[in-house]
Amino acid sequence: MRAAVRRLHDKLGRRGIFLLIIGTGKTCWGISFLVDPPADHGLQLLTDVCSLRHWAWLWIIAGLVTGTSAFLRIGRDRYGFVAALIPPTVWAIAYTAAVVSGQYSRGAYVAIWYLTSHCGVILWASAVPEYSVPHVLRPARKGGAL
Repeated sequence: MRAAVRRLHDKLGRRGIFLLIIGTGKTCWGISFLVDPPADHGLQLLTDVCSLRHWAWLWIIAGLVTGTSAFLRIGRDRYGFVAALIPPTVWAIAYTAAVVSGQYSRGAYVAIWYLTSHCGVILWASAVPEYSVPHVLRPARKGGAL
């Protein structure tokens, strides 16, 4: 088991592990909308188009693309980061529209939450290089002249 986890870690790297975790979470979140849809408070912009059960597929497909991208080379994995950004951006827009229209005042906080804890973290992770090792300072040599 440990050897399998180590091989997976070596294959995916830091970016891939992040994409796999985020992709799994988005897919599960979407499935939860199919199984037991929540109240649509603040999501009227979306529910005017179709039901939350239909919007669940946005999360599921984005999650599957994100998770699958974990196995791609660095550079090609960008599709996973783009896919990961789409659902929380759509939700943030919907909550912002609900605030502006006066339908859901709490939506401002939810929109900021999606923009920071989802979009912000995804954007940060997409910019982190696969291998970034801090520079190690060498100790000064003894007795050497400058």
